[in-house]
Amino acid sequence: MRAETTGRVMLVDGMALLFRAFYATSYGGYIRKTKAGLPTNAVYGFLQYFFDAVSTFEPSHVVCCWDMGKGTFRTEKYDGYKSNRIEAPLELIPQFDLVKDVVAELGVPNIGLAGYEADDCIGTLASCYSENSEVYILTGDHDMLQLIDENVKVVIMKKGRSNYKVYDLAELLEEKGLTPRQVIDLKGFMGDTSDNYPGVKGIGEKTALKLLTEYSTVEGVIENLHLLPKGVRTKIEADLDMLHLSRELAEIRCDVPVVCELTEALWQLQRETAARKFQELEFGSLMHLIAEVQDERGIVQIELGDLG
Repeated sequence: MRAETTGRVMLVDGMALLFRAFYATSYGGYIRKTKAGLPTNAVYGFLQYFFDAVSTFEPSHVVCCWDMGKGTFRTEKYDGYKSNRIEAPLELIPQFDLVKDVVAELGVPNIGLAGYEADDCIGTLASCYSENSEVYILTGDHDMLQLIDENVKVVIMKKGRSNYKVYDLAELLEEKGLTPRQVIDLKGFMGDTSDNYPGVKGIGEKTALKLLTEYSTVEGVIENLHLLPKGVRTKIEADLDMLHLSRELAEIRCDVPVVCELTEALWQLQRETAARKFQELEFGSLMHLIAEVQDERGIVQIELGDLG
């Protein structure tokens, strides 16, 4: 049994928030920009999502994790991995670096590692922090459900702000009939059209869930192939290699070489630097977010005139 947890760490899937914010604020064709022409709509929306989540879940520590380019160990294993993704909109590209600058000015660590995805950084940090802390993973990616354990919850962002679905072990089992490990095996069988790996051709979610309900794991299914209906058995036998590869691609790594000590992740908003950055980006309408964040001293007001 684990020791009693101290503190709550919120691990933010930065790309999930940024992309969600970009499309939520640009669907009508209007892109928010500074007077100098720098697109800022995704960063603006990201901040709204970020502060709403901080207010809702009240973490003691916050870390933001990022993808660091397209090439990862998964693309080395399977060159079709995510090859169906379209290029990022031109107005979004300059905001990739800009949002990290803004996050740093808030006082939040940015974590990412070339060759790995943000998911892997989140998985590794969640595994580390959950030994002594409660961990909330903020994302829109259901693949993260595999990271749930007794001290790790996954917060799925739904449409609109302040609309979350929080999954723990009980909720995952009740809603989806799965354990965290079975989330990986499910993807092994059915693949993932978003990430562009096929799984077992002809095996969809319904059949995959039935197999896992009856035999628990991929290994359990393979050991009992002789008991399966001929059609299902034939499909699995024909795609055994892809079944194993798809499961490898689906599994989030929890052992990547990233480190962020809890002391670095302590949530203490750097109000003055954040306010200056907001002014620089012409985010005057978001200044109240900084002023409303509470710390041990209660509500702190920022006097903009003192910031220069």
